[in-house]
Amino acid sequence: MAQIIFLLLVGGLAWFGYRKFVSDAERLSRVRRRTEEERRTGATGTLVKDPETGEYRVRRDDE
Repeated sequence: MAQIIFLLLVGGLAWFGYRKFVSDAERLSRVRRRTEEERRTGATGTLVKDPETGEYRVRRDDE
């Protein structure tokens, strides 16, 4: 019984680690594409409109 619990725990940790790896890879891919587009167009940042105030601001890396 202890071996089954251990295997389930190891399997769960492996699955969690894999999902974390995939999400980080997707985030880095988005950042790289955005950076490449900015470099290609000569922009210094991407502007996004704030829906509440209507003002534009530079997009942060965590968006």
